[in-house]
Amino acid sequence: MNSAGTPSRAGPTGNGARRQTIARPATLEGVGLHLGAAARITFRPAPEGTGVVFRRTDLPGAPEIPARVDRAVLTERRTQLAGTCPGAELHTVEHVLAAVASAELDDLWIDVEGAEPPILDGSAAPFFDALRGAGLAVGREPVEYLELGEPVRVIDGASVYEAIPAAELRLDVTIDFAHPLIGRQQGTYVVTPGDFGRDLAAARTFGFLDEQETLRAKGLIRGASVDNAVVLTERGLLAGALRWPDEFVRHKALDCVGDLALAGRRVRARVTAVRPSHRGTVTLVREMVRAAGGGPRDGVRGGPRESRGTDGRQERSMVDATREAKPQLKSQMSIDELIKIIPHRYPFLLVDRILEIEQRKRIVGLKNVTINEPYFQGHFPGHPIMPGVLIVEAMAQVGGVLLMGSIDDYETKVVYFMSLDNVKFRRPVRPGDQLRFELEMTQIRGMVCRMRGVARVDGEVVAEADMAAMVRDR
Repeated sequence: MNSAGTPSRAGPTGNGARRQTIARPATLEGVGLHLGAAARITFRPAPEGTGVVFRRTDLPGAPEIPARVDRAVLTERRTQLAGTCPGAELHTVEHVLAAVASAELDDLWIDVEGAEPPILDGSAAPFFDALRGAGLAVGREPVEYLELGEPVRVIDGASVYEAIPAAELRLDVTIDFAHPLIGRQQGTYVVTPGDFGRDLAAARTFGFLDEQETLRAKGLIRGASVDNAVVLTERGLLAGALRWPDEFVRHKALDCVGDLALAGRRVRARVTAVRPSHRGTVTLVREMVRAAGGGPRDGVRGGPRESRGTDGRQERSMVDATREAKPQLKSQMSIDELIKIIPHRYPFLLVDRILEIEQRKRIVGLKNVTINEPYFQGHFPGHPIMPGVLIVEAMAQVGGVLLMGSIDDYETKVVYFMSLDNVKFRRPVRPGDQLRFELEMTQIRGMVCRMRGVARVDGEVVAEADMAAMVRDR
């Protein structure tokens, strides 16, 4: 496997369909695939206009996490949503969202006791069946659709996508694995409740036995077993039998349905996906949302929009490719926006995303730690941990963005750090961890400021520091 609110309206309601929720609650229990912890999920009816919203009912105040692409975190082997408070993130939501979208539900509370829904049998069928069994409650408001006026193309690593206007959601998915049971598989699917239930819902997640140790070293697949995944050996299956000979491409299509649900509206498009990944599909959804909501740019009409993912290539529209826009500090920033502000590049760019920014006050940033980080080759080989100085450097880079936001002409400036005090490291950071940096401005005088920073993994403090920095002309 690889701010609640009403989404903006896009496109006509077409057939006059009305928003839907379920008639009564439905609950399922099990273990999470990646974190391996016991989990319970309860689907509950929600008022019209709520949208699809997760609630972490195991945490004080049951913090809400809207199922929208602006909450998506680019992570490995799963789709993850960032929480609205520390430690309230949610992992591996793709199967749940595939079931919700395919059941054509527009408003829904999804209560989760834990940081990850249960994996159950590794497919979306248990969720889909539970939602269908809960009945439908039809509202008065019209359904909201995401519809395209022009093609959208995305390349993210080996994943290639094209989305074109259509009257329904149709997927053309191709995968290619060097394994005798998979090879090259292709499938075309129309995503309606009936078709999804028949063709995709029961397709299970799959993985390879020889990847087990590597993935578990990253903190993944801790709850995986032959009861909730198709496990492949070098030549065949570790146990059991396939539900379809092409169950693998069906499951990849299922994952695409779940990730497309992050549009926050019912999607009407024909999506062609070659070697899809969660990260690639999330990138596609971001670009589709821009295309549906933003309209033509700079008076340029017609022609496809193309985006490239975050693996060292800029993600932007083709109509923007001939000019460099002046960077704008927004409350949230992706990696392509950050690199216009931070004067660092691989392997020393240590921030992946800014989740929140309040100029002159507070900032929250993310760093995903993977086994591919270059320093793991020499820093405790066989027992990889992230060097503490790099945790502090990443924290400082996030703080630098906060300081830039306090300056009108920040594009002509650069931040230099002057001092570090009260630095403490609380626990090791390992591959698979996601670092959340929270920094607050404690003092600012002219071009010098002081900040207090804390780094957390899964809500637990791993490092903290007080730092001072100054701004100088580039």
